[in-house]
Amino acid sequence: MERKNNREIGSLEEQSAADFLMERGYEIVERNYRCRFAEIDLVAREDGYLCFVEVKYRKNDCFGAPEGVVSPEKMRKISLGAQFYVGEHHLPVDTPVRFDVVLIIGGEISLIQNAFDYRGR
Repeated sequence: MERKNNREIGSLEEQSAADFLMERGYEIVERNYRCRFAEIDLVAREDGYLCFVEVKYRKNDCFGAPEGVVSPEKMRKISLGAQFYVGEHHLPVDTPVRFDVVLIIGGEISLIQNAFDYRGR
């Protein structure tokens, strides 16, 4: 059996997360958005919000739940990336944004909406 590398696994899990979100009414706007501040796994729209989604995957929960790896520094980078995204796409500065996290542990997927608040500089 061929082992998948981390990039392949990440792509598959991000696709699973995107499918999961679309089943719940999200519209995926962009995948793997990159700017000088951060990489944001998924950008989506849901219920009037522009959602910046971090996907966290673990094969199992032996090393702790994946939500623990969204560090304050990662939150800050995602926040700055989101601010850059809004400006780069010429969206109104008062565009409602939300930071969501999709957790994938083994085959179980869950969603934390509004997982953290904006964390600027």
